[in-house]
Amino acid sequence: MQPNVSTWSGPNRLRTSDTEREQIATILRSAMTEGRLTLEEGEERLSGVYAAKFRDELAPLTADLPNGGRQALAETPQARATTRRDLRRHTGFVMFAALLLTGLWFASGATFFWPVFPLAFLFMGLIRHAKYGNMRRDFHHYGHVAPWNSPGWK
Repeated sequence: MQPNVSTWSGPNRLRTSDTEREQIATILRSAMTEGRLTLEEGEERLSGVYAAKFRDELAPLTADLPNGGRQALAETPQARATTRRDLRRHTGFVMFAALLLTGLWFASGATFFWPVFPLAFLFMGLIRHAKYGNMRRDFHHYGHVAPWNSPGWK
């Protein structure tokens, strides 16, 4: 179901969670650290975050920050640990698949090493994941929430 304007304002407004409030607070603290917000302005916005009851009250607090301040969430230790864990899982899967395919090739007695083709694609995917893994962190800072359910979605 696609949310509409009535989902974000009016009688059918969505309530915010403590996790969403903490994500916005992290963004604001990071913006204060970077010098994008003054201490007074940051404290004012933080009090607004903790007073917010609905999701649509959170979006204006970070609307004037670059990318809504979302990069700050991607730089948290939790997000980095999640990215590293995902890369380790991907590496483990590729290694398992490589061993399995090599074993099948060995058992088949074929002269041509046919697993080279699937393994090439698996390793290209792993290299891409390792190289651009920091791009994937954009999805982790939502706490595995669909983008249209995040506080900054319009």
